[in-house]
Amino acid sequence: MCADVTTGLPGLDKVLRDVMPGDNIVWQVDTVADYQTLVLPYARAAREASRRLIYFRFASHEKLIPDGFGAEIHALDPRLGFESFVTHVHQVIDNAGRHAIYVFDCLSELSSLWLADQMLGNFFLLTCPRLCDLETVTYFGILRNHHASFALNPIKETTQFLLDVFQHNGRMYVRPIKVQHRSPSLMNTVHVWQDEEFQPITSSVPLSEALASSQWPGLRADTRLGFWRRIFDEAQHTFDEARAGRCSPAEEKEVFERLSGMVLSRDEAMLRLVYQYLSLADILEIRDRMLGIGLIGGKALGMLLARAILKRDAPRLYKLLEAHDSFYIGCDVFYTFLIRNGLWWIRQKGPSPDTALEGLEEAREQILQGRFPDYTMDQFLAMLDYFGESPYIVRSSSLLEDAYGNAFAGKYDSVFCANQGTREQRFESLLDTVRQVYASTMSEKALRYRMSRGLLDRDEQMALLVMRVSGARYGDKFLPQIAGVGFSFNPYVWHKEIAPRAGVVRIVFGLGTRAVDRADDDHTRLVALNAPSRRPESTFDEVCEYSQRRVDYLDLAANRFESGHFLDLVTEAPGLPLDMVASRDRAVLPGQGSTNYALTFDGLLSSTPFVQNMRDMLKTLEQAYGTPVDIEFTANFLDGREYQIHVLQCRPLQVQGVERMTLPAVEVGDAERIVEARGAIIGPSRLAAVDRLIYIVPTLYGRLPLSQRYEVARLLGRINRAPGADNETIMLLGPGRWGTSSPDLGIPVHFSEISRIAILCEIVTMRENLIPDVSLGTHFLNELVEMNILYMAIFPEQQRNYLNEQFFLDAPNRLCELVPAATRWQEMIRIIDSKDVVGPDRLVLLLADTGRQEATIFIGDGDLLSKRPSPEY
Repeated sequence: MCADVTTGLPGLDKVLRDVMPGDNIVWQVDTVADYQTLVLPYARAAREASRRLIYFRFASHEKLIPDGFGAEIHALDPRLGFESFVTHVHQVIDNAGRHAIYVFDCLSELSSLWLADQMLGNFFLLTCPRLCDLETVTYFGILRNHHASFALNPIKETTQFLLDVFQHNGRMYVRPIKVQHRSPSLMNTVHVWQDEEFQPITSSVPLSEALASSQWPGLRADTRLGFWRRIFDEAQHTFDEARAGRCSPAEEKEVFERLSGMVLSRDEAMLRLVYQYLSLADILEIRDRMLGIGLIGGKALGMLLARAILKRDAPRLYKLLEAHDSFYIGCDVFYTFLIRNGLWWIRQKGPSPDTALEGLEEAREQILQGRFPDYTMDQFLAMLDYFGESPYIVRSSSLLEDAYGNAFAGKYDSVFCANQGTREQRFESLLDTVRQVYASTMSEKALRYRMSRGLLDRDEQMALLVMRVSGARYGDKFLPQIAGVGFSFNPYVWHKEIAPRAGVVRIVFGLGTRAVDRADDDHTRLVALNAPSRRPESTFDEVCEYSQRRVDYLDLAANRFESGHFLDLVTEAPGLPLDMVASRDRAVLPGQGSTNYALTFDGLLSSTPFVQNMRDMLKTLEQAYGTPVDIEFTANFLDGREYQIHVLQCRPLQVQGVERMTLPAVEVGDAERIVEARGAIIGPSRLAAVDRLIYIVPTLYGRLPLSQRYEVARLLGRINRAPGADNETIMLLGPGRWGTSSPDLGIPVHFSEISRIAILCEIVTMRENLIPDVSLGTHFLNELVEMNILYMAIFPEQQRNYLNEQFFLDAPNRLCELVPAATRWQEMIRIIDSKDVVGPDRLVLLLADTGRQEATIFIGDGDLLSKRPSPEY
């Protein structure tokens, strides 16, 4: 026995065969007073041995260690969240190093503060091994009959000692339930504390008398209710009593608001909407379709709020909605998955910008191979049986997603499941899909987004929304007839008749992936809701040229997501509502003897109230949110012209400059003009000084092999991260499409590699038939809008478009100052600081009028900035 490692009770030390460095001792007690009775001699012995005694103080009960014991007290607030609490505790532990002595307040209160027994178990799984590794000795206390197996099983599996304590006739009894590295003969032997000794009870009479008096949970132990279940049982009782008139509205409201913080959101702005539009009945319905526990996340909440808003404020529109039978996988399932698979500490690198991107591939691989607890697997299987062989989608729904200020558009995965095959195959596919979405939390794009928004230290857990795929089966193909995104404010005004506040939708035929992901090989239909017939294209030939050609769908025979040509689908899948979505082109395709169709959606837009319904729906949601919104939706025809709409997602639209602005008239001479663009301009109108221009020479880029075009994209990322340009206005110009997945069509940058620019310009030179990707609603364009970046396109061969390339070629190039190793690229990548090309009191200026779809970059007098107008509301 180490003389200075002791419980402070020699008789107890003898029973336990000595306390050893690394022992975690959990006391299961009826009262905190019983726990304190055991803590005091332990703390006194630590003081007398001059051991470092650390006391974690976080519960509402009386202090366990009085002043004068020399304890180092660390006060914690569990209400700040599980992650904050764990991080603080482990910082103290790591700083203290080896051989410290620890006391924790009674842990049971953590279940109520974290709203889950599961999280108490997770805390123990993370903390107990670390204390053991550092050869500490630690006391924990838990209350008997207070926790479900979610907490008790991890504690029992991990601790070195679990000791049951109870009182009878003024005497204290101790029964070891678990002992590690000691004789198993200790297990379940009841000892009574008499004087200085702990004597084993070997006679049946006093043994049965003592145990009969203890608060044994009986045969109900396996069904013991955890905190979460107890709270919801109480809530159901309150709801039933309120319906019967035996409970006041104030009591019901109190329960509703408490559960809202447990299930729906902790964000005050979102909770204001929750309190206005949802009720206790709604939360109880969510409970019945919930797997695991915890918050359901932003995407799920946005969908539910949109439906509730329409139900109350626009009942006519609510009747058009498709019913939903979604499931919610609580965010605590994610935490438990990480902890049980040894991934917590890799994830904990995230709060520091210096380490956030370390070990991402390793973490993703471990997540994709991770295992779920049996009780979670049982719930997953029950959900799968509910869906049968119907296709579903597992959508990310993190705590920070779709809230005011942070859209997270496209940062996390959402994955379709065709859901075909044997029950075992379908179950494995479900598990793989959940793991894939979890793995996306460790993606570079997600972490860089959080970094850029100052969110690395925010509690970001991943809940999931599992939805039945909206649509119908056509042969072996499953798809919705219409899908798209809608903005209540239109930031792209391509004609004077278009009213920005009327809104805009971007629609596709088939799955909505073509509406939210950039399809470089295809186009979509953009509809200004106050002028639906006013297209960006001017002739029917252009309409056909720039109409959607390919369709995303689920191939049920192949059990996978697929894309195919629309005309092939027409042949293979009879029953499609062609009169609503397509127009006939009398020109016959080569090699075909049938009529050619173009996906114009003219029937939908002209023969049904779809446009007015979408406009009213978006405006209703905007009024409730108090800000512009964007939604994802599907629509399916029942028969004839009757259809139903499914609102899949709703979130605040982070668009700036929604007000009109009258800009000053400026005469720009040819000698001062650098760039002039007409058409395809998105973003707020503005008059601003441009501090730096980055120009990719189109002819030189066009000669590069495809592999080197990726090098250019990565180099732009290094330029973007170079220090010294945080407050500068930067304009980036390059050939083809920015952010393309096809380097033959443009520059394949990730958004994080150009996140500090203010103006993004596409020079339409890569292909003759390649038009700018005015893809409102795509994740890439959403990020531009969210970051207040002005998007524009130059058509060098068209009238009233102008590019003074010689200006960029002749100006001093600062590329090698920013990235010294980029010498080989200095002819192609030109970085021009405005101060190097203008004289005193002169600036490079941007004058962009998105209402008129005109933008000019020119050299002008600095006093022009004094003429910047105020917004007109």
